[in-house]
Amino acid sequence: MSEPRVLFARQALLAQGWQRDVRLEWDAGGTLLAVAPDAPHQGEPEADIVLPGMVNLHSHAFQRALGGLTETAGEGPDSFWTWRQLMYRFAHNITPGHIEAIAAQLFSECLRHGYTSVCEFHYVQRDQDGAMYARPAQTAERVVAAAHATGIGVTMLPVLYSYAGFGDQPLAPQQGRFRTDAADVLRIVEALEPLRSSQVEVGVAPHSLRAASLGQIRAVLAALPASRPLHIHIAEQQGEIAQCLAATGQRPVRYLMDHVALDARWCLVHATHLDEGEVAALAASGAVAGLCPTTEANLGDGLFPLAPFLAAGGRIGIGSDSHVSQSPLEELRWLEYGQRLLHQKRNVASSPTQRRVGDFLWHSALHGGALASGRPVGVLEAGKRADLLVLDSDSPNLAGIGADDVLGSVIFCGNDNPVRDVMVGGRWVVRHREHIAQGAIAQRYKQTIAELRKLRP
Repeated sequence: MSEPRVLFARQALLAQGWQRDVRLEWDAGGTLLAVAPDAPHQGEPEADIVLPGMVNLHSHAFQRALGGLTETAGEGPDSFWTWRQLMYRFAHNITPGHIEAIAAQLFSECLRHGYTSVCEFHYVQRDQDGAMYARPAQTAERVVAAAHATGIGVTMLPVLYSYAGFGDQPLAPQQGRFRTDAADVLRIVEALEPLRSSQVEVGVAPHSLRAASLGQIRAVLAALPASRPLHIHIAEQQGEIAQCLAATGQRPVRYLMDHVALDARWCLVHATHLDEGEVAALAASGAVAGLCPTTEANLGDGLFPLAPFLAAGGRIGIGSDSHVSQSPLEELRWLEYGQRLLHQKRNVASSPTQRRVGDFLWHSALHGGALASGRPVGVLEAGKRADLLVLDSDSPNLAGIGADDVLGSVIFCGNDNPVRDVMVGGRWVVRHREHIAQGAIAQRYKQTIAELRKLRP
């Protein structure tokens, strides 16, 4: 007997806020057909508290295997730039099989914590000798295979990565596996086209203004279908700001905006260091600021100017980036707490129309993440994907509270994972906190990590 394509939620978070007695129905392809509040319960499967699944808008899946291995101080000051050298050494030895195993482990963890979609900023494209694989999308295909195996929705973003620094500096030998020009990236996009589906989208990611020229970016834009998402690392580190100023006379975000028309399909990842003019201009463009608080903290990047950006109407989303955490709750908690420390104030992420910080953060990250993914996700309504989370209503942190306090509690109280069940595209992929293929995925990951940790940097 086929599984019922309906769920009755006692409380569900919809676009208009928390609603009671919500009947959700979806089709065989995993698209919601109807979402009806105040519906009678007619014996359908039910859940107490239902949320839309979160979008992870920035991921480097292979870096999950590096977690915890770079937390030893060097002889001199440590920074993003010293961490990057260790990451290069680690990436040199990863095979396509390793990439798939690591991505599957990561995606299963992301799902268990509440991410139902991921945007994969994928830049390991070549073999260990720097040669392009016979199938140019081979490593990207392995990430898509991992997404299929786990059930997560994925937006693949092959990376344009040609230079080591501003002024078209040649790549260092340890960056050879990442090397692509505009033609390479477009070939990878073309090779991934047959994999596009309701669960898979394909866009492009110029790595950064350090690694891709404006001419290359424009060439890719001219060839890419107009609806596809575009992501770029930008203004993450003060060193990058200084290098861009020296090379162009402008700060990175201003330089990009003066030469490329930004709109809602762009995601500017990190955008940590903005001046007042850049804050206003980025907010007005409609582009999404892709914030990764746990990675930005781990690398010592700095704090994004959240308060003025939100005040200007800016859009935000969250990502786990290097995967020192796989929890959207932790990203959102650190996003708010960083601002509290910076401004020595409480409840920064709010608005006159939404004063509950948890609800404001969840809705904002859903909306920005959906735009960045280029997929119909981020809200429980007809025509969108049936991607949802069922929270554990027996959790002590949810005992005796109303729906309006649910997100404030799960984001800002305790460290237990409150996500009990997860559905993606109408299919249950996590039940009672366990991924449906968790055992096999974990075993393959353990074999992979045992091989790679022999090569620990």
